[in-house]
Amino acid sequence: MSAPGTVAENRAVVVIGGGVGGLSAAIQAAALGCRVTLLERGARVGGKLRELEVAGRAIDSGPTVMTMRWAFDQLFAAASKRLADYVDLIPLEVLARHAWPDGGRLDLFAEIEATASAITSFAGPDDAAGYRRFCAHTERIYAIVEQPFLRSERPSVSSVVTAKGLRGALEFAGIDWHRSMWRALSSFFPDTRLRQLFGRYATYYGSSPFRCPATLNLIAHVERAGVWRVGGGMYRLAEALAQVGTELGIELRTDCEVGRVIVADGRAVAVELVSGERIDADAVVVNAAPQALDEGRLGAELRGCVNYERGAARSLSAVTWSACARTRGFPLAHHNVFFSADYPAEFRSLERGELIDQPTIYVCAQDRLDAVEPLDATPDWSEPERLLILVNAPARGDEDPWTNAELDALERRTFAALRAAGLELEMIEQVRTSPTQFERLFPATGGALYGFATHAMMAPFRRPRARANIERLYLAGGGAHPGAGIPMVCLSGQIAGRAAAEDLGIGLGMNSGANPSAGERAR
Repeated sequence: MSAPGTVAENRAVVVIGGGVGGLSAAIQAAALGCRVTLLERGARVGGKLRELEVAGRAIDSGPTVMTMRWAFDQLFAAASKRLADYVDLIPLEVLARHAWPDGGRLDLFAEIEATASAITSFAGPDDAAGYRRFCAHTERIYAIVEQPFLRSERPSVSSVVTAKGLRGALEFAGIDWHRSMWRALSSFFPDTRLRQLFGRYATYYGSSPFRCPATLNLIAHVERAGVWRVGGGMYRLAEALAQVGTELGIELRTDCEVGRVIVADGRAVAVELVSGERIDADAVVVNAAPQALDEGRLGAELRGCVNYERGAARSLSAVTWSACARTRGFPLAHHNVFFSADYPAEFRSLERGELIDQPTIYVCAQDRLDAVEPLDATPDWSEPERLLILVNAPARGDEDPWTNAELDALERRTFAALRAAGLELEMIEQVRTSPTQFERLFPATGGALYGFATHAMMAPFRRPRARANIERLYLAGGGAHPGAGIPMVCLSGQIAGRAAAEDLGIGLGMNSGANPSAGERAR
């Protein structure tokens, strides 16, 4: 960190957007010595890491798990802090409980042999052996791409291939980019239900298992390597980031909407609020969808300032119910997935832009914290508990394509499917969020929750980099490298914060006032 009173201390960085990406960028820049102001248009920071009050109780209504803890450990360490001092992280032994219409039920465990034993009972020894091979396969993929892609600021196919010389070139063929996730899963699991289970990881990246490259099977390894719940709810993580920011001297301003970024001589020099207030800046970081900048939503001068594949498929959106309800009949774990009978039909509907007739349903039972009931238990009515219920939906929120009657029909089908699986709900209060409402929360996305879909091997390399094509303008968030998901967005923010500090002459190895060339900014 720069010493007080130096020129670096007076370098002003303005961060637009208080999601995880914006908070992470602000912390990283402040930790390096920048004077940071963060502007959030909402009443609270957090972005997609949101919390809703239902029946007087706070319900996590966005991401519900933490993986890749090292991304946050790294950010807090940059600020000379310890993540464990700010949030209580509890590792999960049962990663998720799964149920199928045929009555099959299966728990997935963090420990490989515990899952293999459960799969043996569920589907037989061949699938259990396939699971062990799958674990080894996905661990190899992760090891190959972690350093040259996840931890790289400007990854390319060549950087991934050549990261380890000839060995790296040979390893690249093993990341399974040439076949779809579903096809790869067929080589490990004879039982179609297990293909559904592990294929669902594609949706964590907002994509279809029938179209995304099998490289994304590494998500299964990431989850197996560690899933934590946050004591008190995931929103405590947003509060922790805000607290660290405040301790670093960041000025956090909520209810503060930005109208435009002011550009002079090809450089971002200030932001103007919708109120007319101008805030001068030496650098501006935008935590928003790349399309928002490209569409001129933060000023016409920003059109074309971000390199990305225009027309690329949006990731998935969702319809969610944040609910307070009593439950009975099904032994809920913290994370639960109720699969449909026809997984391919779900994704055909999504690709047609339609609501799913018989959806797979995710239920996060947020008060189920410790002991997990046996799979065959039939519990009586619970006390009122907090639930987040989610089904995938097309990202067409900017079209507002579905009537309330159509969304009501989806709700009836969803809750009927839960009843058929044994889970009865006595609803006390619920708040429904559709793609249209997600679009209002996250403009220019259509309600897509994961940036762009990853339906081609090159898609991850086409995500925008942190440096925009306008000097001193930077991008952070799920639409930028390295992609969607809370830990990835945290990494994106760190990259943007470091880039801003370096270009202001604060980072290591940079001379004061040095800037990358136009070619470097475009990479």
